[in-house]
Amino acid sequence: MIELALVGALLALSPEAREFMEITSKLETVQCEKRRLRRQIALAEVEKRNSGELRKRFAALNRDPQTTRLEKRLAELQPRLSHSSDPEDLPAIDRQRVEAFYRCE
Repeated sequence: MIELALVGALLALSPEAREFMEITSKLETVQCEKRRLRRQIALAEVEKRNSGELRKRFAALNRDPQTTRLEKRLAELQPRLSHSSDPEDLPAIDRQRVEAFYRCE
């Protein structure tokens, strides 16, 4: 039942918002890993430990061509969505971001 409501909510969004949310969903695991690595790098620097290996892993995530292509597309869609005429777009995207944030923790 909940899945049906989610599908209905997605259909009510603009095509750009749907694409943005689909891409964000595909990138969720990469974004979680990047967030985790950023925290570890910051902690290592505060503790004056070597963060070189963590930085290499972070850089490797950024070098992945699929990830780079999807992140570039998100950057192209974002300005369009901030001026979207569909009042449901931004709240739906915000909900997805919050849910993804808590799944990463």
